Amino acid sequence: MASLGVFNQINNAVLDLQGADYQTYERPLKALGRVLQHPDLQKVNGELTRDVDLDAFLREGDASGGGMVGSHRLPWPENPRAILGLSLLLIQKFASAPDFMLEFGDQFYYSGGKYTASLNSVTGKLIIPFARDYRAYVEAKASDALVTPVLKMPLTNKVFVVHGHDPAPREMVARFLEQIGFAPIILFEQANQGRTVIEKVEKHGDVSFAVVLLTPDDVGMARTATDLEPRPRPNVLLELGYFLGRLGRDKVCSLMRGDVCVPSDFAGVVWTALDDAGGWKQSLARELQAAGHTIDWNKVMR
Repeated sequence: MASLGVFNQINNAVLDLQGADYQTYERPLKALGRVLQHPDLQKVNGELTRDVDLDAFLREGDASGGGMVGSHRLPWPENPRAILGLSLLLIQKFASAPDFMLEFGDQFYYSGGKYTASLNSVTGKLIIPFARDYRAYVEAKASDALVTPVLKMPLTNKVFVVHGHDPAPREMVARFLEQIGFAPIILFEQANQGRTVIEKVEKHGDVSFAVVLLTPDDVGMARTATDLEPRPRPNVLLELGYFLGRLGRDKVCSLMRGDVCVPSDFAGVVWTALDDAGGWKQSLARELQAAGHTIDWNKVMR
């Protein structure tokens, strides 16, 4: 997408042109022509001017005039994109040959025979509307192309393991990931280097997948409840939300041990039981495969 600075330059050139006269109009006109050739605009300019014939457009306009001054009419098409394309080509032609703008204005935007009046007429009726509509078009194209942009992380064999206080499931999952060719990233095994916990998560978050272990490490209850419920550690829920946002739900596998109460905000997240029989291993391997990783099923079934 073109940067905001490009549009600021277009607006500044148009404003200068709006206040110019016969002696001063060439400088802002050429500045406008230069900025319209900015590399960020080349793709959209090519789309706008494709299949647009400026010479034919001008010939038809020349043929429209009668014997009266100011009787020439430009044959503007109905298609807004074609109008923008013709306007763009006209402005580029003006910038390369400023005298042509004078002749064009006198012929199609006649305002009493004075060059400055014709220049002002072309600026107000053609260039200013073009600058407004051109920006809207460019921004709409960028929005169509980049809506909800997705940051695609390169696939690596690193898998972040989010865990609570129970070391047994953490070690079991980490050893299984190593068995099938992945490198488990466990936060407490990484150097602190003066970082907070969330800073460490961000530092080591360059992974392609995350496994979140929901184990009953804490207990709690609603103020209106009477019984305590087993709950995962708050940091586990925080990191679960972080990786859901960073990687997407399809690249996060949640393994739950026992009957754990989780917040209703995570109701749409699918949990896999961390069962003693080992069925979770196949479920985790399937999730990794669905996320784009190659799985050696012989290793999974060992």
